[in-house]
Amino acid sequence: MVFPFKGLEDFKIDLSQDHEILRRSLREFLEREVKDKVEEGERKGDLLEVREKIKELGLNGLDVSEEYGGASGDYLSLLVATEEMSRVWPSLSTFFLINWMFTSAILRFGSEDLKERYVVPVARGERIAAFANTEPGAGTDVAGITSVAKEINGNYVINGRKIFITNGDLADYIILTARTSPISEPRWKGITMFVIERNYEGFKVEGRIDTTGLKASHTTEISLNEVKVPKENVVGTVGEGFKYAVSSFDYARTIVAAQALGIAQAALEKMISYSLERKSFGQSIASFQMVQQKVSESMADVITSRLLVYWAGTLFKNKMENEYVMAASLAKFFATESAEKVVLRAMTAHGGYGVTTSTGLERMLRDVQILKTYEGTNDIQRISAARHFYRKFMGINL
Repeated sequence: MVFPFKGLEDFKIDLSQDHEILRRSLREFLEREVKDKVEEGERKGDLLEVREKIKELGLNGLDVSEEYGGASGDYLSLLVATEEMSRVWPSLSTFFLINWMFTSAILRFGSEDLKERYVVPVARGERIAAFANTEPGAGTDVAGITSVAKEINGNYVINGRKIFITNGDLADYIILTARTSPISEPRWKGITMFVIERNYEGFKVEGRIDTTGLKASHTTEISLNEVKVPKENVVGTVGEGFKYAVSSFDYARTIVAAQALGIAQAALEKMISYSLERKSFGQSIASFQMVQQKVSESMADVITSRLLVYWAGTLFKNKMENEYVMAASLAKFFATESAEKVVLRAMTAHGGYGVTTSTGLERMLRDVQILKTYEGTNDIQRISAARHFYRKFMGINL
């Protein structure tokens, strides 16, 4: 009944009253201070003053300990905050996702010096971070990166190009990966992770990338031309950067699923509200069986996604790594595709209004396409979940 897990205890969800207090306070803030800024922000491609206003909530360092300037929340707190932000403005939650990836990587793999210099100001909201791994020829294939870092006179000199980098033109600090040794077998060896600063000579933002969704999220291309990086800015061990990058994507994956959950929740609420307001043939369309079917199917998708998301988050919180990695992949592809279905049902229930921009549903649909793609495409998540299962639970390498 519980295969491949050990027992029913492995399926528990550790949400508490503290998480509910966070959810309520954040929803109130978002409804009051953020909701009316979304459409303008998406048109202008920026989070506007919201980025500054939201600092007061301590979200920048939500899962960082007080020792390093954070709020000492747990991983489930990130998921709660992400769901609530994405219900109102997914671009906003993406901004925080990247900052959280940055601080998490340094806290887990970096030196005490890096934690003090870089985690503290980001956790306090004083500085903005980015995470630069993807290249024009290497996305899901993390081992395929070709940016090069050569050790010269006690420093590393980096040359390369990174693409689809969120916060790239805003970030003060950037984690990036580069090869410190040539590609060999296995291909993942020889990749190293660094922290660089935007004011380093040779660092350049090549420009914003216009994407179908998350319009207020700053997606950029950056180049590195003879960028000199101090040796002490290496994250962890030289040559182990591939493992750190993959682990960082695992960390982010369930947060992306929570983004999709927030979008699905918003679409469901819109569908229900419209079904009660709209009159047709002398009655509200909520009385029509086809609308009821759309609502019930959407409720099933939202609730199932929520259970998957917070279950995976509990596995991460409880340091059940093998179980978490598989669950995160399942949650990511299921929640993002469920969100797409819920949005499409809501659009259909709105009739002619469903194809207008005024409902916000078309924006949700566009945003979901990004979620299905970044932090590991959904096709890859299906393969990853199965292979991880066979390897870690069955002892079979495929």
